[in-house]
Amino acid sequence: MKKLLLLAFIVLINTTLFSQVTGSVTSTQGEPLTFVNIYIENTYTGTTSNDNGIYELNISEKGTYTIVFKFIGYKTLKKTVSINSFPFTLDATLENEDISLTEVIINSDENPANKIIRNAIAHRKKNLENTKTYTSDFYSRGFIKIENVPEKILGQEIGDLDGNLDSTRSGMIYLSETISKLTYQYPDKLKEHIIASKVSGNDNGFSFNSASSVDFNIYNSTVEIGNQIVSPIASNAFNYYRYKLEGVFYDDQGHLINQIAVIPRRENDRVFSGTIYIVEDQWALYGLELSVTGEQAQIPAAKTITIKQTFSYSDIDKLWALISNNIDFSYGMFGITGNGRFTAVYSNYNFHPEFTKKTFTSEILSFEKEANKKDSLFWNNKRPVPLTTEEATDYVKKDSIQTIRKSETYLDSIDAERNEFKLTNVLFGYNYQNSYKNWNIGYSNPLENLSFNTVQGFNSDINLYFNKSYDDYTKRFSANAKINYGFSDERLRVSGAISYKFNNTNRRFAKLSGGVSVEQFNGSNPISKLINTAYSLLAEENYMKLYEKQFIRADYSQELFNGLYLGSAIAYEARKPLFNTTDQAWFPQADKAYSSNNPLDETAYTNAPFVSHNIMKLGINAFINFGQKYMSYPDGKFNVSSDKYPSLLIGYEKGFGATISNYNFDEIKARIYQGFDVGNKGYFQYNLKGGTFINADNIAFIDYKHFNGNQTQIGSGSSYINVFNNLPYYSMSTNKSYAELHVEHDFKGFILGKIPLLNKLNFNLVAGAHALSVDGKNPYQEFSIGLDNLGWGNFRFLRLDYVRSYQSGFQSDAIIFGIKLLN
Repeated sequence: MKKLLLLAFIVLINTTLFSQVTGSVTSTQGEPLTFVNIYIENTYTGTTSNDNGIYELNISEKGTYTIVFKFIGYKTLKKTVSINSFPFTLDATLENEDISLTEVIINSDENPANKIIRNAIAHRKKNLENTKTYTSDFYSRGFIKIENVPEKILGQEIGDLDGNLDSTRSGMIYLSETISKLTYQYPDKLKEHIIASKVSGNDNGFSFNSASSVDFNIYNSTVEIGNQIVSPIASNAFNYYRYKLEGVFYDDQGHLINQIAVIPRRENDRVFSGTIYIVEDQWALYGLELSVTGEQAQIPAAKTITIKQTFSYSDIDKLWALISNNIDFSYGMFGITGNGRFTAVYSNYNFHPEFTKKTFTSEILSFEKEANKKDSLFWNNKRPVPLTTEEATDYVKKDSIQTIRKSETYLDSIDAERNEFKLTNVLFGYNYQNSYKNWNIGYSNPLENLSFNTVQGFNSDINLYFNKSYDDYTKRFSANAKINYGFSDERLRVSGAISYKFNNTNRRFAKLSGGVSVEQFNGSNPISKLINTAYSLLAEENYMKLYEKQFIRADYSQELFNGLYLGSAIAYEARKPLFNTTDQAWFPQADKAYSSNNPLDETAYTNAPFVSHNIMKLGINAFINFGQKYMSYPDGKFNVSSDKYPSLLIGYEKGFGATISNYNFDEIKARIYQGFDVGNKGYFQYNLKGGTFINADNIAFIDYKHFNGNQTQIGSGSSYINVFNNLPYYSMSTNKSYAELHVEHDFKGFILGKIPLLNKLNFNLVAGAHALSVDGKNPYQEFSIGLDNLGWGNFRFLRLDYVRSYQSGFQSDAIIFGIKLLN
């Protein structure tokens, strides 16, 4: 530890040597002040102080400068200095701001804070457009700490999290920095070029700190933090907030600043609480400190998230620009607690850049070559916010540990302990790993895959697997085999696959699979094995309908260019009908029996829904993600969907070469779907699908279009935009033309948050509508109303819906219990 502290001290000394102007900022009581903004007067060249009150200001030329120290709650301090040599030390002591109400004329008819907020709202768009174009330098540093980590969670060993935990089971699990250039054009074009990226303990990693990840612009009506949080100066802000003028003061340039408390009207609305500072007459933001709870944002693990922003005025540009942005958060779950912070500094603004048509493309983030290979000299010279002692120590410690932990000797010793075979592995699975060469082999827990159906009775899978990664995990080879045995039909079935992912850029992927398997008639698997097992054994209802498939199949997919994906598959299949082999139930009823395995006739216990046959199948699918942006990382491409545009899927499937000629067919299908925020009014989704068959009058029932019905009272997933929750599984299956529509709106507290008492529960009202049209059948519709975000504390994974369905009049209704963990 002494060596680590010494190395950290050397890092800090080097930082000082390579910085031009350094110093500390304290209060009059001698306490270090964190996140003080320090900049050269009338410029955007600046920095902020760190947790210890230490700062570094990059000045490269000798001369006379006026250095400004600005910190909300304290008087702005200006120091004019003549710098003749470097490094130059300049300390500062800040006095508390004189905040007073004496200069405010209080009108008894109106809260003075309301008048100020109304003016800020009226000027919101103008102030937003004041910075409609710019380029700037950007620096971000983030860390995440963890505390009280138990030895085990749910019986699983946690370990020391790759050396991040100390003897108290606490430590810094993430520390990183980013230096980049930003290019922006109103309203939403942001391009970032990362010059340097550093992750503690990972010399090949890339920081996920980016400008877009901390883009919390209060001038917008809402700010996305888990949910859309209503801004205190949104046009409808008075519906959500009360305001109190706490005082006024003058800044160093003579601007009158109003300090206003922001108070939520209702406890669990999607709103902030805290303080905003508004400039009189210009009605622009001077600074803010706003918090939102994890419960309000509906981020279960979060406790509190706090945003602190400071703006600076330029006489040249006549506007207020954001110069620092800090996000603090705390979290807790399963007894584990922690906190973190992301600090962002904006400098060297140019508000009059010259853009061309090629300035902005679909690429929104890129990296300079070897951005993650910058040495300590570079960082010591370029880092605008100095490291704290803790951060410097973390870098040194983890870089030292990384060298050891990447060695073959160390990895082999760790693997030797993990790879030890124990008697319990016979039942609970086993994994053998070679960490140095990046491969592992093993088999799964057969008890996890135990299920029941009336065709096989109790059955289980044992999955054998082998995985190998190449080129820092950009390429991956996988091989697996599934051995399934049914105890009632006494049949062993084996299937397997080999696959290869070629890269992380266009995601080129190839797969060859084959064997014998039991499949649901609806390939979307509308009922899970777990739910079918429960309903069969407890309620004597076997909704899962199965057939046997012997097959060999080849798949290939890749992104052809940004936003356009192509996938294809060709397969040979031999299909055989299956029949019930057991009537086992835990609570059998004298007047009840299992239905048959024939989805066309539940009483046809010996009649098959199709004739055994062989067939070839070809499928081609094109997926278009309109408006897709992307981030270009050195080791791959990360796609970012746009909620402004829908996604489109177009597919073609052909069945040919069937041993029964009538079973050949063609199908053309399409799907368009989208989800987007409706401001503070919630989240809306729709899913529209349609298709038609050609020459398919007498095809096998397997190849019909089947719709995702639900005859249980259990729903899965966070939304229901691909399911009819009150439709029998195969009642509307078709080999003709079809169309289906699903829409759902989650009000996210917009309605229930305004109802006294109910708003304390923090539930979400959800409404949905679903329609299905099939050629030759009466149209089907169902409507639902429900409550989401049910549960307690951090555990809110339940949903409850009332569903009412119609087909030539009222059909039936149902209560659906949604469990998101069943995704």
